[in-house]
Amino acid sequence: MAHIHVPAKVPVRYLPRSATANMVFGIMVVVGLVSFVIRLGQDPTQAWISYVSNWLFFTSISVGGVIFAVATWLTKAKWNWSLRRVSQSLVSFLPFSFLLLLPMLTLREGYFHWITEMAGDPILQAKSAYLNIPFLLARNVVGAAVLFGLLLYFVYLAIRADVGHTKGAEHGDEARASWRKRLTQGWAGQAEEEVKSYHRMTTVGPPIVLVFALVMSIFSYDWAMGLEPHWFSTMFGPWFFMGGFWGGIASTVLWAMYARTTDKDIANHIGLQQRHDIGKLLFAFTVFWTYLFFSQYIVIWYGKLPWEQAWIITRSAPPWGKYSLMVIFLCFIIPFAGLIGRKPKMNPRILGTFAAVVLTGLWFERYGLIAPSLYHEGDPIFSIWQPLIGLMFLGLWMGSIRWFLTTFPVLQVWQPMVDPETTDAEIRVDEDRGYAAG
Repeated sequence: MAHIHVPAKVPVRYLPRSATANMVFGIMVVVGLVSFVIRLGQDPTQAWISYVSNWLFFTSISVGGVIFAVATWLTKAKWNWSLRRVSQSLVSFLPFSFLLLLPMLTLREGYFHWITEMAGDPILQAKSAYLNIPFLLARNVVGAAVLFGLLLYFVYLAIRADVGHTKGAEHGDEARASWRKRLTQGWAGQAEEEVKSYHRMTTVGPPIVLVFALVMSIFSYDWAMGLEPHWFSTMFGPWFFMGGFWGGIASTVLWAMYARTTDKDIANHIGLQQRHDIGKLLFAFTVFWTYLFFSQYIVIWYGKLPWEQAWIITRSAPPWGKYSLMVIFLCFIIPFAGLIGRKPKMNPRILGTFAAVVLTGLWFERYGLIAPSLYHEGDPIFSIWQPLIGLMFLGLWMGSIRWFLTTFPVLQVWQPMVDPETTDAEIRVDEDRGYAAG
């Protein structure tokens, strides 16, 4: 930590605006939406499988990216000072995610089979306190609103403290000037605003992490594990939300490597040290994702109880076995082998490539959490409709993040205050009281 260089004055840099990029993202959204409507007319169940799995993927990696920023903030990490804003930028998708959640709340018997099975199934009746539509609607809406609201507030605090340093850097950009005006309402001065933001971010951080674990577990239980309500795993929630956290790290890598290509100062400050450190994290969570999966699998295998094995058997037997093997290759074997050395972590193109492999693997994994549970024999296990519908989510995700990084500085301009070490603080108090020895 002592060797990490943070410049006294951080340059104010933005991603360049691009009408072409906006048009491409808009086309992606339209193509995805039209594909969903067409597929909805052909096969509603398959349409909603694609919709929900894409929502789970893009929501989890967006939340995971901001949680990564929260976690490094709470641990007072300095190595990622030039990556903080990139991680925070993923919060821009969450308002869209909340709106995209609302149509999912209209799903009933066609998606949640436990609704029709409840009357004649004593096992499901024992779970009726949780498995009921009013409670499902309430916990998803309230949970999403609280989690997304807290994450937006955290990023707001980080951005607000930048305002004093970016005055005059708008270069005639009306959108940036407009946001600057909104963020300076009630401005108390640069020094005071930085202290306020630091303390509030540090205070709200721990509750955010707890809410993250709870709400993301609820999403995984309701939209994936609950599709086979006789089966359950206490590791399913952690496996899901830590996968999202890992995806947030991979997303930070991809956007950071892209940002480096747009500006020389950004490239200089997202240097070898930052790439090496985040590359190590990307590699570490490759192993951790596999550990969480195996922690579920080994207990189920060892117990040899049919009702415990059902979920695993469905995904390991034909026709889903090869699909699941592909997910393991993309999420573990390929990134593990590719990132195990030092050089791949430091090379921007190689690091970005393996981050893309991780995100691709997680995208397939999210689909694999849902589709086998609703699969009908004779149907294809995967079709072109999955990526086509995914374009709607991808266009919104990329467009919102790019808007964020063109509106707010790519590098967080203000840096957090340095807290005194506990021993230093104690010595200072003793000296004030006249108790210092020697």
